[in-house]
Amino acid sequence: MSDSSRDTATGAGWGAADPGAYRQLMPGRVEKISWLDPRTLWAARNGALASWFGDPTGRTRGRWVAQRAAAGAPADKVIRRTDPDTFSFMVIGDTGEGDDPQYAVVPGFLRVSQGTSFAVVASDVIYPVGSADDYGTKFFRPYRDYQAPIYAIPGNHDWYEDLGAFMRVFCDDAPPLPTEPAPRPLSRAWLRTLLWHRPHPTDGQHLADMRELRSAAAQQAVQPGPYWAIDTGPVRIIGIDTGLLGTIDAEQGAWLREVSRGPRPKILITGSPLYVDGEHHPCPVEGGGTVDDIVSAPEHHYVAAIGGDIHNYQRYPVRLADGRTLQYVVAGGGGAFMHATHTIPRVSVAGVTEGDFRCYPLRGDSLAFYSRLYGRRLRLRRFFALTEAEGQAVVAERLGIGPTRTPGAEVRVTRRLRLIAALLGTGSRPDRRKRLRLPVRTIYTQLFSPSSATYSPPFFKCFLRLDVTPQAVRLRCYAATGNLAQELNPPVEDEVTIPLT
Repeated sequence: MSDSSRDTATGAGWGAADPGAYRQLMPGRVEKISWLDPRTLWAARNGALASWFGDPTGRTRGRWVAQRAAAGAPADKVIRRTDPDTFSFMVIGDTGEGDDPQYAVVPGFLRVSQGTSFAVVASDVIYPVGSADDYGTKFFRPYRDYQAPIYAIPGNHDWYEDLGAFMRVFCDDAPPLPTEPAPRPLSRAWLRTLLWHRPHPTDGQHLADMRELRSAAAQQAVQPGPYWAIDTGPVRIIGIDTGLLGTIDAEQGAWLREVSRGPRPKILITGSPLYVDGEHHPCPVEGGGTVDDIVSAPEHHYVAAIGGDIHNYQRYPVRLADGRTLQYVVAGGGGAFMHATHTIPRVSVAGVTEGDFRCYPLRGDSLAFYSRLYGRRLRLRRFFALTEAEGQAVVAERLGIGPTRTPGAEVRVTRRLRLIAALLGTGSRPDRRKRLRLPVRTIYTQLFSPSSATYSPPFFKCFLRLDVTPQAVRLRCYAATGNLAQELNPPVEDEVTIPLT
């Protein structure tokens, strides 16, 4: 087994001389998305409009579900597969920016996924707005050599054009929804409709040609709608659609309660993680209750809840009142720009402590990565850029933890290191947060972090493989750095065995 980032800096991808071969898979012309570009932000405006003028996602989702039911989709929205009791599947989240970081995941993903029965894309299949024209280079091309079906749940970006392209690709080429009557003039709904982003009339004209890249019979899958359940082997896998604002409507909530019943072990896959960045986000259900109420109920027998949306890997083993441990996982590192982990404070949530928590990239690597990025952007490399060892050392001091990676030569934490760590929003211990009251973490996470660029490796991307037996699920998080060594032998960054009995 190759070194991981927890073993050596080389295992993390630092200092590698041999770039990966992933560029051979990429198209000749690559569109580069920048979330600091006003044009991109304007195209992706529907999330803000929904929060200001009311969220229409639940109504639109209900119309899609009704259309699929009329077309013959199963009423219970369950996909019944015939996999044996021992099988494997992949989970990869937040994939589709179509640039180097997405394609850098593909070679390792194809190696690790050999022998798996299917894959699930957990949130945000296509950036920036889920357009049908983007599926060629951001879905069909990168995964053309994966010889098994791919199911998906939409993320907020897939909803920025009312989910039309997602439904065409994953739901049996569902036709467009009929136009609804115009809302009352000068109402909030009227203002929202006036400003709402919609797909271009010619969007998706070449979708049939794009599909040829994944046209083998073994690659085909049709799902009953934007949320679904898969019965396979000894488990039920349930995917829910959290829409634009990270909530689910009453109809989907009632369905989730129904398909969660019974003793069969269950795994939830959701567009919005329930535990993330050291906080609990239980996901409200319209009409009352939360998704986590359903997931944590002992009679429903969930063993894991995996969410996308946040572009890194995190795991929280939460011990429930009945003695079970439920694994809450963030798995959104499949291709989009990296969300920082160094901003995560020392973990203490729902009984999960820093010693239980796992993340990738390691916080020190995340800090070093972003210090170099902003050193380049601000043209202050000599001052701003930290080595990976310096990043590890200053994170360990701020959080009051030991070195995460096998320690090398001792690094002295200087005022410069502390200043850069503070400016980039590095987390701290719970007892220091009130005393410091620095506004920079909020500024960093809301202004600087949501921006993309084509970085040089390491990219710190990741994907999951889950191996299921009647007794247990073995979950492994694999890294993709963009370097040849990790392409040829993807390192395991985290592993946990989850009992089913």
